[in-house]
Amino acid sequence: MVEEVEIQSMHETLQSFFGFDGFKGNQEAIIGSILNGNDTFVIMPTGGGKSLCYQLPAIMSEGTAIVVSPLIALMKNQVDAIRGFSNERGIAHFLNSSLNKSDIAKVKADVLAGRTKLLYVAPETLNKEDNIEFFSEFKISFFAIDEAHCISEWGHDFRPEYRRLRPIIDKLGSVPVMALTATATPKVQQDIQKNLGMMNARLYKSSFNRPNLYYDVRPKQNVIKEIIKYIKQNTGKSGIIYCLSRKKVEEISEALKVNGIKAAAYHAGLDAKERAKTQDMFLMEELDVIVATIAFGMGIDKPDVRYVIHHDIPKSLEGYYQETGRAGRDGGEGNCLTFYSYDDIIKLEKFMKDKPVAEQEIGKQMLSETAAFAETSSCRRKFILHYFGEEFEESNCNGMCDNCRHPKQRFEAKDDLELVIEAVLEVKEKHKIKDIVHLLMGTLTATGKSYKHNTLEVWSKGVEDDKDEKFWNAVLRQAVVNGYLQKDVENYGILKVTDKGKAFLKKPHSIKFTRDHDFSNTDADEDDIIASGKGSGGADQVLFGILKDLTKKIAKQNNLPPYVIFQETSLEEMSIQYPITMDELTKITGVGAGKAAKYGKPFIDLIKKHVEDNEIERPVDMVIKSVVNKSGLKVFIIQSIDRKVNLEDMAKTKNMKVNELLTEIETIVASGTKVNINYYINDVIDEEKQEEVYEYLREAETDDIQAALKELGEDDYSEEEIRLMRIKFISEFGN
Repeated sequence: MVEEVEIQSMHETLQSFFGFDGFKGNQEAIIGSILNGNDTFVIMPTGGGKSLCYQLPAIMSEGTAIVVSPLIALMKNQVDAIRGFSNERGIAHFLNSSLNKSDIAKVKADVLAGRTKLLYVAPETLNKEDNIEFFSEFKISFFAIDEAHCISEWGHDFRPEYRRLRPIIDKLGSVPVMALTATATPKVQQDIQKNLGMMNARLYKSSFNRPNLYYDVRPKQNVIKEIIKYIKQNTGKSGIIYCLSRKKVEEISEALKVNGIKAAAYHAGLDAKERAKTQDMFLMEELDVIVATIAFGMGIDKPDVRYVIHHDIPKSLEGYYQETGRAGRDGGEGNCLTFYSYDDIIKLEKFMKDKPVAEQEIGKQMLSETAAFAETSSCRRKFILHYFGEEFEESNCNGMCDNCRHPKQRFEAKDDLELVIEAVLEVKEKHKIKDIVHLLMGTLTATGKSYKHNTLEVWSKGVEDDKDEKFWNAVLRQAVVNGYLQKDVENYGILKVTDKGKAFLKKPHSIKFTRDHDFSNTDADEDDIIASGKGSGGADQVLFGILKDLTKKIAKQNNLPPYVIFQETSLEEMSIQYPITMDELTKITGVGAGKAAKYGKPFIDLIKKHVEDNEIERPVDMVIKSVVNKSGLKVFIIQSIDRKVNLEDMAKTKNMKVNELLTEIETIVASGTKVNINYYINDVIDEEKQEEVYEYLREAETDDIQAALKELGEDDYSEEEIRLMRIKFISEFGN
């Protein structure tokens, strides 16, 4: 028990050093536990005040507390924060690879002089022999192992160096250990305790419920436009956008900057100085948005992040929980918006194929939980908390997730639940969700064959008109979340029937479930959507018709086919975006500056009049400026054509097929840039053929290749010849 005197001095230190009036949650008990020399295990969600649990006892204790932390950015941030409370700069230091020799000497001098109360180290630093020698020269008050989930292979951020911490701690004598994590499933918790040799530690587990966070999962369609729209609706608020690849981070941060948003990229490929500068600018509110890989955020103690957007679904629910947990740490508004397509899950599974089998199994199990969370139509908060081993009543969500705010229709699931429980028992509790689904649907897989599933009584009993694989997935997932079935994590998610499930089977009762969301049609490539100008809502059909008429009129005046003026995809996008200035018109797909200058004025005048006459509220924030293609392919093609380089050689240089190169040239020409490929055409198409195609293109209503082939004769002309002549024709007459 913590003595009265100790409690008093804890409160005094809290007030005098940190300036707080009282402890939050379990903080007081945790601090008392470590001060009494007990091993202490802390599971506390982001924003719960985890760092104070080791900072305050370190200040109070004799000697130096060693804090093991996985990120350099995190250490710097924490050290700066502690120094901010004290006049003694040496009160906190970090020891990692970012320091030079004189920095290291200064750190060691302060520690040995007894000035340093907290020494932050990377696990790699702790593993070095000369550092172990240094640690034995001073009194260590206790070890604090932050982000302790890094120890577990079942954790979302496994680091092998963390597995080697216990032997080093043992070398340094009998010192109490505190392990802290913001995310731990029961399985990860057990793994941490086992590996750190602290099975008898005092365990303090706070609720994982963050009532101020709003969880929202949307289909992955037209994501960049959706993100920009969302940020513009939340102007001046701080936000973080997470992506899985550095390429996507760069692409999105460029798109945000081009659209007037104060944003910056953050990933491990940038040098340390730039990352530190970006982090400081975000903290100082010189930047509103950080676009990052998961390397960002662990070191950020910014309480007023108002939204966290996931461009890509994370690899695990722990990762998702920790990243969303960076929103609303001050208890204020915190919106967690995720864009999801099942296609992303398939991509992530493919990335695992070179890993060891056991690692693949763990990874797939984590991904299946993440997919289940994204697709579920039941309360998202309940789903997450259940995953972390916490019971939660759906009604307490208070509409703070999209499914509770906009509930889907529920159906009577008594018979369906009975059937899935019977199926799990009939396969002797040896199979995962997907195997049970195949069994109920009568789909004979390799697994089903080897276990003779087609001979069982429940085989194909789930086949009904309105019940497909998605339906049975939803029933099984909700059976797990509601405690009728449970997953055996040790065996990669094999289903077992719980006592509650057995009781239900004996005495079935009415129960309502919901069908899952369908995210199967969200896999269109985002770049294709942006390129085509589609996917951002229905076009204004009246305006589209008027624009088509105007195109025909201008085409007639110039004795040209309408498609040479503007293609239908461009007109459709104009009917969605309502551009009323030349600058806005050039942002429309297929409209370059040249084409806008040549034909644009009557179009923007007409759109402006249509908008005013019909009092249309333009989606100004949705006129997305596209980012210039940094690959330089366009410049390379234009320069090569100017030098009269053979198209085959050009394609070879860029490792492309000729038809892919033609597509690029068509895009360049459609936007209004003139190119002259006569030198190549004259080599490959005879003069008579050229004239015949030219004559056809001049009269044609459409530039469709198949229509041209049909008219001119598929035996006489190739698709490539017609494409080449179309490029020449549009370039000469349209541009």
